[in-house]
Amino acid sequence: MMLVKLVDGIGSFAENKEKAKDIRLNKLIPTLEKGEDIILDFKNIDDATQSFIHALISDLFRKYGDEVLNRISFKNCNETVSKVITIVADYMQETD
Repeated sequence: MMLVKLVDGIGSFAENKEKAKDIRLNKLIPTLEKGEDIILDFKNIDDATQSFIHALISDLFRKYGDEVLNRISFKNCNETVSKVITIVADYMQETD
């Protein structure tokens, strides 16, 4: 299982889509391809934009389907971040 501490290199406001894409391409996809699960740790992230979360996880839904949610855990999310993740995840599940 891979633990990804998102605050490292991002700071408390997760809004840079390029950084999200980099995490997705260089950490998340290779980990999932190896059959390992992922913990995305949002500790010390105060807020996240919908575009950041979309860039981080939407391609995973396209690539692995809705079951990707069984392989990724979202840890230490405050209420604001949880809502954004839910919005993106719900949207991606509807578009399948």
